[in-house]
Amino acid sequence: MQEHEPDILLDAGKILDGLDTLRVGRSILCFKEVNSTNDVAWDSARQGNSDGLVILAEAQRHGRGRHGKIWLSPPGTAILMSVVLMDDSVCINPGALTIAAGLAVAEGIDQASGLHTRLKWPNDVMFEGKKLAGILVERRSYKKTFVMVIGMGINVFASPSNSSVDSPAASLAELVDSQKLSRNDIVQKILRRLDYWIIQVAASNLAMLHDMWIPRCDMIGNRVRLKAGGILHAGRVLDVEPLGGLLLVNDLGARELIPAEGTTVVK
Repeated sequence: MQEHEPDILLDAGKILDGLDTLRVGRSILCFKEVNSTNDVAWDSARQGNSDGLVILAEAQRHGRGRHGKIWLSPPGTAILMSVVLMDDSVCINPGALTIAAGLAVAEGIDQASGLHTRLKWPNDVMFEGKKLAGILVERRSYKKTFVMVIGMGINVFASPSNSSVDSPAASLAELVDSQKLSRNDIVQKILRRLDYWIIQVAASNLAMLHDMWIPRCDMIGNRVRLKAGGILHAGRVLDVEPLGGLLLVNDLGARELIPAEGTTVVK
């Protein structure tokens, strides 16, 4: 790990002060250590109406990313966060929510740091080819209530070594003056943008989401290899559709729409 001085503790009161959101951040819980913030979010969802609940932790014993991968971070150096969304109707598409969450994290990081981050489909926030953040959206249903949990991990004061992850990673403190970074401020800015984009997705304003997401994606026009459902797909990326997934023209000239759920970009 590349180490930096830990930030002050995550503080729900400081994050809530001036947050001014409609749905996300109705309540915020901060923990010293949990197995994973997504696990705490699911436990909260089972116990009742937890719509908009935000879970934060200084450390995770078993933090996870997509496809069972482990999210690594020293205590007090990252933003480890989950958001609960509950509804009795399926009005938010998980694929669109993944796109929206990635954009919200990128926008929040940019506002807090002055960077201009990029997005790698389906769920990574990047800067100059290195991963700054990842998003994991999980969905379940409890007693006719549709529940989704958005898990987010952002490298703020430390990043995993290249030997411990599949692709190069970076932290914000490696890119900007660490003295100017506050995890509480970054969380607040991300939650504001997430709240905004969740409202847009629920209202089916997907064209706007698409138009804001695409300029940040360096994959458009490039050749990629993807594994979806155990099948390898290769071709040139044409577009990213919030509801449908990644649109590519494969090596045989046919168009394929690859869903975000269960898909991995491979080298």
